[in-house]
Amino acid sequence: MAKDRVQKKHIKRAIRHAGGQAALARLLGVKQGHVWLWNDRGWIPAEFAIEIERVTDKKVTRSQLRPDLYPD
Repeated sequence: MAKDRVQKKHIKRAIRHAGGQAALARLLGVKQGHVWLWNDRGWIPAEFAIEIERVTDKKVTRSQLRPDLYPD
């Protein structure tokens, strides 16, 4: 459970960095509802972890979002 909270914290940071859920969704080319769902579940699909790292200028890294796929 603690791991879920940590990942959710990083998803929230990515959302704040982008300027909100809608802004992050636009940067990623998805609907705002997708970002809402990721935030709600505390889980990002693997194909978006690298892209989120890019759009946040590495302030939120792929290993923070998906440590199961991208360990430190």
